[in-house]
Amino acid sequence: MRTLLLNPPSFEKFDGGASSRWPASREIESYWYPVWLCYPAGLIPDSKVVDAPPHGVSIEQTVAMSKDFEFLVLFTSTPGFWVDVKMAEMMKDSNPKLKIAFVGPPVTIEPETVLNASRAIDFVVRREFDYQVANFAKGTPVNELPGASFRSNGGFVHNPDGPAIEDLDALPWVTKIYKRDLDFTRYNVPFIKHPFLAFYSSRGCPAMCTYCLWPQTHSGHRWRKRSGADVANEVRWAIENFPGLREIFFDDDTFNYQKTRTIELCRHLKPLNFTWSCTSRVTTDYETLKAMKEAGCRLLIVGYESGDPQILKNIKKGATVEMALRFQSNCKKLGLRVHGDFIVGLPGETRESIRRTIDFAKRLDCETVQVSIAHPYPGTEFYDYVRDNNLITIDSMTDEKGHQLPNIIYPGLDRAELVDWVEKFYGEYYFRPRAALRIVKGAIFDSGERKRLYKEAREYLSLRAKRKKFVKDQKRAGTNASCAKQSW
Repeated sequence: MRTLLLNPPSFEKFDGGASSRWPASREIESYWYPVWLCYPAGLIPDSKVVDAPPHGVSIEQTVAMSKDFEFLVLFTSTPGFWVDVKMAEMMKDSNPKLKIAFVGPPVTIEPETVLNASRAIDFVVRREFDYQVANFAKGTPVNELPGASFRSNGGFVHNPDGPAIEDLDALPWVTKIYKRDLDFTRYNVPFIKHPFLAFYSSRGCPAMCTYCLWPQTHSGHRWRKRSGADVANEVRWAIENFPGLREIFFDDDTFNYQKTRTIELCRHLKPLNFTWSCTSRVTTDYETLKAMKEAGCRLLIVGYESGDPQILKNIKKGATVEMALRFQSNCKKLGLRVHGDFIVGLPGETRESIRRTIDFAKRLDCETVQVSIAHPYPGTEFYDYVRDNNLITIDSMTDEKGHQLPNIIYPGLDRAELVDWVEKFYGEYYFRPRAALRIVKGAIFDSGERKRLYKEAREYLSLRAKRKKFVKDQKRAGTNASCAKQSW
C-alpha cells in the first residue's frame, strides 16, 4: 500500500508533535526529527514521511496529499489531538478509501477514546508500531497486528501487546529516510549546532521518573541497545551524505545508562572524529564522561528537574542534589557543556522548593537551561497522583499557539503563580553577569550564533509578554471572584 507517515500540521509553527520529548511548543522555536515515523518508513518500500510543521506544509496541502495514498499513519500528541482528528476526517472525506491509523502516546493510554473520537480512524497501534504498520501496508489484516485496537461488531477489540523490539540493528537507518524525505536544514534546537541530525542508539529507559511520558506510554522501561558497530556505521553514512552537517544528537531516553556499553560505543565513535551530543543522567561517573568527551561529545542534556531533595524523592528520580553537583563539576573539568532541564510544579512543590531549585540551578551554572511547567500527561504516575488528590484542573494545558499553561494547582500555588515562577527562574538565571557574558561572548565570535540569538531573543520576549499577561489576567480574575464572593 502507498503509505503516508505524517506528523501533521496543528498549531501554527507547533514544534511539539511526533517524537518531541515535550508535546508542547517551546519558548524558542525548536524542531526535533520524527524518528518514530522514519523507522517504519524504511520498512515500507512505497512510503513517504511528511513532517509538516518544520517544512511549512499547510492543512490544505496535507489534505490534498490524501488522494495519492492508500494508508495514513498519523502520529498524534495530547495537545494537538483534536486538530489531528479533524485532519484525519478531512483526509478521509477527500479519499474515502484511505485507511487511517493513529499512533503515539495518547492511543496507548486511551485507545477506545481515540477510536470514539472519529469514525475516520480505522485503528490504532499501541506503543511501538514499526512492524505493525509496515505489515499492514504489506497486506496483514488488522486483527493479526500485535498491539492494535479497532472496532468490531459494535464494540472494541484490543489485540494483545507484542514484545518490545529487541534486535534494533535489524531496523533500517532513519538517516536514509531523512535524506529521502526531509530537509535537514529545517531542524533547529537552540543549544545544538545547526544543521544537525538526531537518532537513537537505544530504546527504552529503566528509570522510574513519575512525570516522564515516553517510557510509561511508548518506548517502555525495558532498555534495548544497538550494537556499537551499527551506530558507528550509520554515523559514518550520515557524515558522508549530509554536506554541512555540524552535529549528531543521540536522542535516546538515556544515552549513557550503562557504563560498559557507553565506553564500548565511544570506542567505535572516536575514530570518526565528529561532534555529537546526547542525553545523560547525573549518575554517570567521571571515567564514562571522559570517554565520551574523548570520542567527540560536546554537550549533554540533563534532567536535573529540582533542587529540593524531597521532590526528587517524590518523583522517583533516582538521583540526589549531591550527585547532580558532583556530575556538573566533572562536566566542567572535562569541558563538556550542559543543557539543564528543570520543572516547576512537581508533586510537593511550594514557593520554598521553587526557590531552592532556582538557587540550585545558579549553583550548577549550566551553559543553558530550560524551565518547564509540570504537565500530568495521561498514562503517567504523575497524572494518577494529581487526579487522585484533586489537583488537576479542567483548564487547557496549552494556549492557542501550543505553549505550556499549567493545569494543576497546589495549596498556595495557583496557575498564575506557577507561570510567574517560570519567568522569575529564567530572569534570575540568565541576567546574572556570568550567564549574560557567556552568551555575549558566543555571539561576538560567531556571526551565525548572533543571528540565531537575535531570533531566539525575539521569540522569547514575545512569549514572556504573553505569560505576563496571563498572570495579570489570572490575578484580576481571582480578585474579581473574591470581591463577588464578599459582596454576596
